[in-house]
Amino acid sequence: MVSEPLGILLLSGTHDRAHYAFVLASGAAALGRNVILFATNTGCHALFSDWSGLEDATRDARVRAAGVAGLEELREASRELNVRLIACEAGLRAEGLDPTGLMAGVEVAGVTTFLSAIKGGQFVAI
Repeated sequence: MVSEPLGILLLSGTHDRAHYAFVLASGAAALGRNVILFATNTGCHALFSDWSGLEDATRDARVRAAGVAGLEELREASRELNVRLIACEAGLRAEGLDPTGLMAGVEVAGVTTFLSAIKGGQFVAI
């Protein structure tokens, strides 16, 4: 088991970036990594129960048709693998998004919570 946490900062609200953020999150968690996915601004759409607010959300059908796990499967795998999901409080406000639409288990917190959670571990911005 790798003890160094991995922080994933999702800045973009496009399907391809949200999809890959969850690919990284579920992959690292499957390897035993402690993973924290922090979404802000338009990236917060990926943490909503209804993620159709993502830009090019219809891309998901093409991804699944190509035999690749879709966003919903990756989100579920991430939750099952205990990926910590955090929606940025300021990012939600900046985009005018109502946090009541977030998936179950998503925390609403600030960047200091994210940085504290990843400690000195790796971090990737998407």
